[in-house]
Amino acid sequence: MRAVCIHRFGPPAVIVMDDIQRPIPGSGEVLVRVAATGVGPWDALIREGKSEVSPPPPLTLGSDLSGIVEALAPDVADFKTGDEVYGVTNPQFCGANAEFAVASANMVAKKPKRLSHLEAASAPVIAVTAWQMLFDYARAVENQRVLILGAGGNVGAYAVQFAAMKRLNITAVVGSKDVEYVRSLGAESVLDYRSGSFEEILSPVDVVIDTVGGETRERSFRLVKPGGIVVSVVSTDPLQQRSDVRSVFFYVEVTTARLNTISKMFDDGILLPQVGSVLPLDQARTAHEMLAGAPHKRGKILLQANS
Repeated sequence: MRAVCIHRFGPPAVIVMDDIQRPIPGSGEVLVRVAATGVGPWDALIREGKSEVSPPPPLTLGSDLSGIVEALAPDVADFKTGDEVYGVTNPQFCGANAEFAVASANMVAKKPKRLSHLEAASAPVIAVTAWQMLFDYARAVENQRVLILGAGGNVGAYAVQFAAMKRLNITAVVGSKDVEYVRSLGAESVLDYRSGSFEEILSPVDVVIDTVGGETRERSFRLVKPGGIVVSVVSTDPLQQRSDVRSVFFYVEVTTARLNTISKMFDDGILLPQVGSVLPLDQARTAHEMLAGAPHKRGKILLQANS
């Protein structure tokens, strides 16, 4: 089978298409015939050797996938051959950018019926990340004020949608090109980060959802009410500490239960997938160049593996 592999860490140029043996599912695993698979910033970190979780090369890149169960281990009871599923391969976030991939059964779920495989493959990591930020870590509740940094990005756009569903009071900070888009997702107040010092004009907030890091995150601490929280998924530098404010960085934990919760929202039509540029599997190197700044559409970058 064809797979997107690296044999050493490095820039996008280290990515090659290999013909490797089809994997066999072990205990607690399913083999998925991959229809579509995602490419995200964490894949670039793995490729560069900067990930805290991935194994050393050689390895197959990719974590998000959507496809059809081809085979499964005898101890897997919740799925059967032919099921359409979506989710993540494993805690090491590798193995999905291929024609077939083995996935932990407790990290996949039945694909939302309303979504295509491309739409489904765009969701698992980024949607679950946004969900965990708001509800597992911030424990946000109705009418709280939430500031979402980078709300026009993939995780940020889901955070806006989830916050709107839960009737949070949303302020979003975005680039100028994303102002109307993020407003359409449900943000009451949308600020262009280039337009001035948001921390000087906004009222205090209960929660900061950070997908940006750096100076923008540091400035946001000034806005957090005593007892509030800053939740970040950006680890390039340590989180600021304030004695009266909680701060947390975490790695996403994609589970069947969380995916099922999100699937219901997709099937109820109240959550929109974020599909961006779509490329064939053998253009994975181009997809990684897009991660590094080459032009691409807004939304999750995706690879088509099997028609």
